[in-house]
Amino acid sequence: MISCFVDYEIVPAKIAAFEEFAKAWMALVNKHGGQHHGYFLPSEGASDRALALFSFPSFAAYEQYRTLFGVDPEFIAADRIRDESGCVVRHERSFFRPLLPD
Repeated sequence: MISCFVDYEIVPAKIAAFEEFAKAWMALVNKHGGQHHGYFLPSEGASDRALALFSFPSFAAYEQYRTLFGVDPEFIAADRIRDESGCVVRHERSFFRPLLPD
């Protein structure tokens, strides 16, 4: 299993658009072989940071999902939410191998 952690810098005044963007991506990850563990939105502290965590059975499965970016109409529509609203300033992806309880 491989887990992807995404750290977003967002525009606090555009949190509603970010939530719409996040909901679209949660559905797409789950539809295409992954398991989305959710988005974590600002509550206390920094108001311009959001996090996401999702997993795929393998890095190869994640790469297969990535082939749909810019090609699949649902992926394009999800990205359009981000692009047209300007809710995301930047994002950074990191990959982890989870150690889970028995």
